Amino acid sequence: MTAPWFRDPLFGFSLSVILYSAGLIASKRFRWLHPLFFSSAGIILLLVLTGIPYEDYEPGGQLLTFFLGPATVALGVPLYKHGERIREQLAAVLGGITAGAVASIVSTGLLLWALGGSRETILSALPKSVSSPIAVELARMTGGTPETSATLTVLTGLAGSMMGESLLKLLRIRGDLPIGIAIGTAAHGIGTSRLLRRSEAQGSYSGFAMAMNGIVTGVLYIPLIWWFGR
Repeated sequence: MTAPWFRDPLFGFSLSVILYSAGLIASKRFRWLHPLFFSSAGIILLLVLTGIPYEDYEPGGQLLTFFLGPATVALGVPLYKHGERIREQLAAVLGGITAGAVASIVSTGLLLWALGGSRETILSALPKSVSSPIAVELARMTGGTPETSATLTVLTGLAGSMMGESLLKLLRIRGDLPIGIAIGTAAHGIGTSRLLRRSEAQGSYSGFAMAMNGIVTGVLYIPLIWWFGR
């Protein structure tokens, strides 16, 4: 039996904000560390060690999620400021995003199939490179597990945000536009938020790629939805 105030939405909300703020401080010392990874791990560890049920934390987490909607819409501001560069190379940008979406779906499906993954696991993992709300709905429509899809999507975003830039640097990929499009396509909102903290231009390009990847992946999923929904 937990204390009543643990079930107050302000508990989960405050815990998330405090640990994320601590993660921001820690990321200045360890540049590879994403604040979301720090805060997520901290919340899980605290709940396990104290025995506080996730159901008590969830109302506060849902309250915080509610405010993510306006925050996501706010990505349109830097995109508007840097949109001319995208318009100048729109065909190449859309081609890169489409290629990234196809590569993500095909490589994930083939890898899990080769490892003996179940049909449900494969369908849950295929949309891992789009934002969580889209991934969850696509997994549900094709017969995957929404909870698994949401988890894999977050892990993909964290991995992309923490390792993506180093990989691009290793491949000698330079420039705000290529970096932003690559991270946004592969690591959705989590990668975009990290880029925005350092470069408004990269963050705006990443936000565009994140949105377009959601649309492209949704279109690519139409045959899967039809096939598995018969």
